[in-house]
Amino acid sequence: MAARAALRLCDRLKVGRRTAERGFTLVELMIVIAVIGLASAAAVLAMPDPRGRLVDEGARFATRVRAARDAAVIGGRPVSVWVTPAGYGFDERRGGQWIAIAEKPLRVAQWSDGTQAILSERARVTFDSTGMADRMLEVSLRRDRTRITVTVGDQTGARVNG
Repeated sequence: MAARAALRLCDRLKVGRRTAERGFTLVELMIVIAVIGLASAAAVLAMPDPRGRLVDEGARFATRVRAARDAAVIGGRPVSVWVTPAGYGFDERRGGQWIAIAEKPLRVAQWSDGTQAILSERARVTFDSTGMADRMLEVSLRRDRTRITVTVGDQTGARVNG
């Protein structure tokens, strides 16, 4: 009888061990899920905007305007930049008319997705053969809640203002 009682006790201990070895507890699973959630949140917050920063787009536009100003000086003929809410482009004066520039750096460009120039109508600034602009133009760019201003026609040709 004592042997049977000992066997039963051993069977109970084995069963207890087996259930403990079968899987994870609910607390352990919840901790793992919380850690995965925190890691995912950190990864999403660290990812850059695929459209790039708005200030980078403004800097790219200003650089292209400066290149157009330089093209006016080097080519000895007027070059203009036009801006619309959807994009911008560059023209040069030939034979008494404005002709779109076909070279890659000065081709017509669209603002990236979500970016919009805040203008009521198409605006144009013309650089003469000495690099002087016929007027100043402030182009406000907006994307989501971010807004910057690019000044076109100053002494540098164009600059980005925060």
